[in-house]
Amino acid sequence: MFKTDKINVAVVGASGLVGGELLSLLEKRKFPVADFLPFNSGRHAARVNFKGGKHVCLKPSFSSLKKAGLVFFVSTDEVSSRFARKLADAGVWCIDDSSCFRLDKSVPLVIPEVNADELKPGKRLIAGPNCTLTGAAVALHKIHEKFKIQELRIATYQAVSGAGRSAMNQLEKELEYYLKHGSVPFLKDRKFPRAIAFNLFPQVGGFDESGMSVEEAKVEAELKKIWSSPGLKISSTAVRVPVLRGHSLSIWAKTEKKWSLKKLENILTATPGLEFIKNPYKYPTPLDVVKTMGVKAGRLRLSKTSPNEFQLWIVSDNLYKGAALNSVEIAECLLRRGLLKPGSRVL
Repeated sequence: MFKTDKINVAVVGASGLVGGELLSLLEKRKFPVADFLPFNSGRHAARVNFKGGKHVCLKPSFSSLKKAGLVFFVSTDEVSSRFARKLADAGVWCIDDSSCFRLDKSVPLVIPEVNADELKPGKRLIAGPNCTLTGAAVALHKIHEKFKIQELRIATYQAVSGAGRSAMNQLEKELEYYLKHGSVPFLKDRKFPRAIAFNLFPQVGGFDESGMSVEEAKVEAELKKIWSSPGLKISSTAVRVPVLRGHSLSIWAKTEKKWSLKKLENILTATPGLEFIKNPYKYPTPLDVVKTMGVKAGRLRLSKTSPNEFQLWIVSDNLYKGAALNSVEIAECLLRRGLLKPGSRVL
């Protein structure tokens, strides 16, 4: 039996933080789901709510995942590496939010507003980018096309939810303890290397021999790939801040070609997926972007340190546009382009 207008959809990591947001978005955006197949690690029993029903999460296997026409991976690199490529080779569309395949030359790394042309019939495994660089990639790509950004300096201010639910729990426990005792505790079960309540630290991931953090390396390599700009010079400092949700970026961008602020404003205003706020007093903050569908930017101004350089402030919801929403938008784009076709087998 076939449903000609819907698709069997599997979600690996359905009970996780990003998985929950992805399920909510599939419902809100009325994605044409036929049979819904939720999976988790299998280590713990879990149920998820979807379209008014409670669904038991199963441990993933190749045979069970192959029943889907589309699989969203919002789990670990290890799980993605075990199943995603094999499924894609077997004809299943796979959208992977882990870092496993992002820098694989054979796998497109996609933000639909920026490089949807990378979606092609023979590329059934698609990677989504790191949540930190998504805001910059969306906000600046039209300026890059027009004026060619040569150098990019970025300071990130990253919410704790980027490290998962346990990281959010650490912040909440530290705040609760502080309100009762007047000091920030050193928790034994902490997720981060330092306390995060009333604090921040310039470390997101471990450091390599040069002193660059994992997150800083991802920002550089992935943005170059998304923009197809291997010669772009990028320098970044990734900072974890005591914010639950919403990553912020302070940007210094130097271009090859000359521009005026008015021209930049016009481009930013017309950039798909971006809300540009001209009034400097109306700048966006993390609280302004929670569960919003795009990227917000403000405080555009001239830089005084270098010719052809401007500064910009960018904020986006790391769980939405930085993760779950981008994955859903990729799937929607596949549908619009006729690459992902309804009519998957009904179980």
